[in-house]
Amino acid sequence: MIHEPSDQHVDAHPQVHYFSIFIALCICTALSVLFDVVHLTPKLLVFFVLAVAIAKAMFVMTYFMHLKFEGKWKFIILAPTTILALGLVIALAPDMAMHYYASDAPQVRAFEAAAEGLNPPPPQTEPDQMSPGGAQN
Repeated sequence: MIHEPSDQHVDAHPQVHYFSIFIALCICTALSVLFDVVHLTPKLLVFFVLAVAIAKAMFVMTYFMHLKFEGKWKFIILAPTTILALGLVIALAPDMAMHYYASDAPQVRAFEAAAEGLNPPPPQTEPDQMSPGGAQN
């Protein structure tokens, strides 16, 4: 029995017009440059440039990485990555935001003294064990 191609066969990956995606990416890049040239407030500039960058990333992910044509399994693969990324942020939060230790380095004291216009305090050193006055016999 010979398999005859039918007209009902649906292509798994529809035809994508990559040139139109390229044009959209060029327009997004032009918008980024335009927002940078036009003098906007810094907050507004950051918002617009990040919005355009997210749009460009979505174009690339959706069409060039073919995520538009994948099934639901892409979310199953993304779930452990998301959990690990959130876990990493939670694990590093004490070091990033919650300062649970005081920085009492000599450089910090010297900088604070210089900022107040005072002479920096002399460095506190421990007695040298090899010097005649520091050795205890």
